[in-house]
Amino acid sequence: MRIMYYLWLRQIKRYFRSKSRIVGAIGQPLLFLLALGYGLGSVYKAAGQGNYLQFLVPGIMAQTVLFSSMFYGAMIIFDRQFGFLKETIVAPVSRLKIMLGGAIGGATTAVMQGLLVFIISLALGFRPYNWAMASISIIFLSALALSITAFSSGIGSFVQDMQGFQAINQFLVFPLYFLSGALYPLTHVPTWLKIIAEINPISYTVDALRWSMLGTSRFGIIHDCIALAITLIVLIVFGALRFRHIEA
Repeated sequence: MRIMYYLWLRQIKRYFRSKSRIVGAIGQPLLFLLALGYGLGSVYKAAGQGNYLQFLVPGIMAQTVLFSSMFYGAMIIFDRQFGFLKETIVAPVSRLKIMLGGAIGGATTAVMQGLLVFIISLALGFRPYNWAMASISIIFLSALALSITAFSSGIGSFVQDMQGFQAINQFLVFPLYFLSGALYPLTHVPTWLKIIAEINPISYTVDALRWSMLGTSRFGIIHDCIALAITLIVLIVFGALRFRHIEA
């Protein structure tokens, strides 16, 4: 546990020492909140759907955590290039603990960025329907963050350069997010899009966040929790298996 703690602490210190990373991480979410929340808010309201900012915030929080968690795989590539990874994996410690320690640290910083977006959204006018229920959203954000950091650990284990990692990132993460219903309701979309959303694990995270913050759910909170649990287990196993064969 001590090794996992130190690897977790390393990610936390690395995060707070990089002020530009903190500012940059909230730049895109803030743009989405302002451009979409206010730009399309009148259209959304005219369609009888209510306040678009209220609908949008849980999706933007999921976006922030998703993208920030995926960035952890890039850190593994950096560590390989600068020699830190080699020093770590030759230590008499199981690679599972090494992977989990770093992944939990990356997940922690991702959740912190998601909560920072939540605070900014409050300043823009967002209000959860129940503050006690809204606190449960931390659990859903943490499950998403740990799932994606474990997944990115697996990707970073066999990708040798940043160009390859970014290509995989754009090929997988962006479609998963934009096809999750985070930016638009799934009520009147084509059938094929509903099917994709139903097999997309990010959809269930967004839905769980809306349940905790807005009191609404498309899939039902039980289905959301089951989907999140399965995703978490599968991606941790994937990351652990890939990290076991990593070469520094």
